[in-house]
Amino acid sequence: MQTVLYIGNKNYSSWSLRAWLILRESHIDFEERRILLDVETTAEELAALGAAMRIPVLEIGDEHIWDSLAIAETVAERWPDKGLWPADQSARAHARSISAEMHSGFEALRNLMPMNCRAMGRRVTLTDELTADIDRIVEIWSDCFHRYDGEWLFGDFSIADAMYAPVVLRLRTYGINLPESASYYPRRLLKSPAMQEWLSAAECEIEVIEQDEVGQ
Repeated sequence: MQTVLYIGNKNYSSWSLRAWLILRESHIDFEERRILLDVETTAEELAALGAAMRIPVLEIGDEHIWDSLAIAETVAERWPDKGLWPADQSARAHARSISAEMHSGFEALRNLMPMNCRAMGRRVTLTDELTADIDRIVEIWSDCFHRYDGEWLFGDFSIADAMYAPVVLRLRTYGINLPESASYYPRRLLKSPAMQEWLSAAECEIEVIEQDEVGQ
């Protein structure tokens, strides 16, 4: 059964990165198809994938699954041998909680520091709301560092790592310094061959989405 992942621009699409990274780090064979965002053909191409008009979309045979967290849960269910949630019940509940928190929260971080892999060195104004979001990220990563063995958030790679991967790229782009208790995590994520593959492709893209070109 063919597995296809539809993603947006690698430079900008944080939700696409999450689904893509889960498949790549799990060594699941899939075909990648890119839909350019914010161009004349975007709406038509998204409509062909379903009424939700969202990216990413995972196609497994005749099924279409949209939304990165739904895709993550589907992959974990279809490929249970990949261990995409921690085996320990308590750690699994923790991983699900911080994944859901990222999925539904951090509005200031999303709006004021959009993912833009090519914009290295830019700076943004750290509002109180943005600072609070960054502080919460530091708290989450530091807590995982002290509670679990290994370099990933829960020891081995999990869905939680995919959920926080775009945050690492945001912090990298806008030069946000972290305490040592949290900075271990961006270092680990960025040395992943899959992340390096994504970044290399993102930096080669030429399309520009003006609303995501922020900072100076």
